[in-house]
Amino acid sequence: MNLLTTRYTAPMMTSRHLTFGLAALLPLCLLISTFTEFSATAQERRIMSPAGRSATQVGGSPFDPVRGFVNDKWIEVRYGRPLTRGRNIFGLDDYREALNDGAEVWRAGANHTTQLITDVPLMLDDTRLEAGTYTLFIDLAASPWEFIVSSWPAQVTFDEDFSEALYGAYGYTDDRDVLRIPMDVETPPWAFDQLSWQFLDVTETGGRLAMFWADTMASVTFSLVE
Repeated sequence: MNLLTTRYTAPMMTSRHLTFGLAALLPLCLLISTFTEFSATAQERRIMSPAGRSATQVGGSPFDPVRGFVNDKWIEVRYGRPLTRGRNIFGLDDYREALNDGAEVWRAGANHTTQLITDVPLMLDDTRLEAGTYTLFIDLAASPWEFIVSSWPAQVTFDEDFSEALYGAYGYTDDRDVLRIPMDVETPPWAFDQLSWQFLDVTETGGRLAMFWADTMASVTFSLVE
């Protein structure tokens, strides 16, 4: 036999062989697909301080036993929700500087400027606030803290060159303050890991707007303009 001239003839592939081969590859394909999906999910970045909204409705009439008051007017707060992540938020000597982060006041949230949107005129500490969209801040240097409602507009996305609207509290000045009122600052019996604005003790004529974070609750009362 001439080894140099002998040709090798591959065995013929039958449908049985082909089926067996595909069946053997199927678990491997599923494993690769699962690993790819897991890797993509693991690489997704969660937002460190996700956006939040708190809202209530007031001033409705008439009252329906099932639906509650109807024709109510909306009051809403939009804000960022930072977590404590083990930090002593209000217990450090320099907590004001840390929270203000170079601004004059605290945005009372995270990332975007905190906003108050009200469909109805409100009274806050004998000061009338007309219906509209406002920005909210807290002056941590005041004693007690002061709740600030400002006419400064909020930026949608951060633009350091645009000085006609604010991102966070950067660029804030008090010449556009609509009102400043003292807040009731309390220590609740529990700690809140994620900052939250909430409406408390709401009736058809008013309620309280409160900020909860860590071991602190700060609130103001509001009522509808009669």
